[in-house]
Amino acid sequence: MKAVASVLPFRVNDYVLEELIDWSDIPGDPMYQLTFPQPGMLRLTDYARMLGLVRRGASRAEIKTAARRIQFTLNPHPAGQLELNVPRVGGAPVPGIQHKYRETVLFFPAAGQTCHTYCTYCFRWAQFVGINELRFAGRESQALADYLRDQPQVTSVLFTGGDPLVMKTSVLRRYVEPLLDPSLEHVGSIRIGTKALAYWPYRFVTDPDADDLLRLFEDVRKAGKHIAVMAHYSHPRELAPDIAQEAVKRVQDAGATVRCQAPLIRRVNDSADLWADMWRRQVRLGAVPYYMFVERDTGPKNYFEVPLVRAWEIFIGAYQQVSGLARTARGPSMSATPGKVLVAGVATVQGEDVIVLRFLQARDPDWVGRPFFAKLDRDATWLDDLTPAFGEKEFFFEPGLRELDAAQRRVRMHEIETGALA
Repeated sequence: MKAVASVLPFRVNDYVLEELIDWSDIPGDPMYQLTFPQPGMLRLTDYARMLGLVRRGASRAEIKTAARRIQFTLNPHPAGQLELNVPRVGGAPVPGIQHKYRETVLFFPAAGQTCHTYCTYCFRWAQFVGINELRFAGRESQALADYLRDQPQVTSVLFTGGDPLVMKTSVLRRYVEPLLDPSLEHVGSIRIGTKALAYWPYRFVTDPDADDLLRLFEDVRKAGKHIAVMAHYSHPRELAPDIAQEAVKRVQDAGATVRCQAPLIRRVNDSADLWADMWRRQVRLGAVPYYMFVERDTGPKNYFEVPLVRAWEIFIGAYQQVSGLARTARGPSMSATPGKVLVAGVATVQGEDVIVLRFLQARDPDWVGRPFFAKLDRDATWLDDLTPAFGEKEFFFEPGLRELDAAQRRVRMHEIETGALA
């Protein structure tokens, strides 16, 4: 475990250890797989290299150097997060902000760049390994508000990380309260992406500032804005403890909506019955099933990935078991470079077996909702693995995506030439 954890971050708390993991089923227990590094998460050669260093008692510096080489090969920031998502004002990147979709801004508060427990599948693992150039983090709460004043098309802000709810409420409040100013009336909703409801429900119940956190939610509602807690539930077991259910109720009583999302993860939740069970539990608690994601092409992806066709079969298998109240879930969805791509099904069109796809969200709003087709490939696990159907040379969005990338490069070059980055 030390060999893998030297490359991929590891952290676990007492609640996960005592309440969620079935220690009689190790290593197969899904919650253990979800939180403890496994040898198969690294390529055989990389694992052998790290294991050799650990066994011979190599220095910390030597282990760190070897780990860094591996980390930079693991696609630490997929889908253009560094190249395409970071806005620039006055020739400089805006710290801690990603603005991929027109209506939504993501903010990474500096004090929220860790988690109560790390998920082994996490696509944001690069935030936790101590490489500053790979971290998104914003320290200035006013900088976010100032940026939003110049972006009237933005209607929603998502606080993410890491996990914003590792912060004390007093710190979180300093980021949230400026968004309640009347000058930001166009920002109608505030979202908080968190695993705390699953991994540390005491945050909402018995922590010293739990009541203040709920008052903050109430203040957002009193300001006329929607507040949503984007809960990452990966397995029904996370919803079972009484304290977990009490935490959901307290969040809802404070006026916040709980929306539930997670990736489809091999060895953890790759079962239609399990997803149906999880969605039913969420609905029973008054929470809203929201997304089933496809595991991203980063970190230990090969250990967890599920082929896209199989992912769609699991989604449909679960969808068919639940009532309309649980059919708010969307998926399986890939958060790829051009946008959120839904795997809508498998079909035969014009005599060709195809995978049907469409954008739920996109860098270019004109792409949203537009169906497109890939040749049927039962082994494909990501958008980049797919080939356009019907003899097309490329998917319809690819020319536009190239232009967006070229435009970004032109802006960057202009800034360098004019000294705007000085």
